[in-house]
Amino acid sequence: MKLTFSEKAEKELDAIDKSLRELFIKHTEKIAAMPPRRHMRFGLPFNVEEVTKQARMVYNIDEDTCYILHCFKNHKEYERWYKSFK
Repeated sequence: MKLTFSEKAEKELDAIDKSLRELFIKHTEKIAAMPPRRHMRFGLPFNVEEVTKQARMVYNIDEDTCYILHCFKNHKEYERWYKSFK
């Protein structure tokens, strides 16, 4: 499976410290090997992966490509984004 990062996800990854960035990269490889994981609630067309207890990665799978949309370093950022859909 091909992995593609959105511009937003790349900027978010650049702002994260090195150790957490490495965890995000490991999880993208995991998703590519065994897709999909947990689908978001309320009919949202995204999947979410818990990188740590706080960090989340939001992605979408379309045929043979996995699009990484966001990389949130803490739950507060993720929750703010998530609530924007309600």
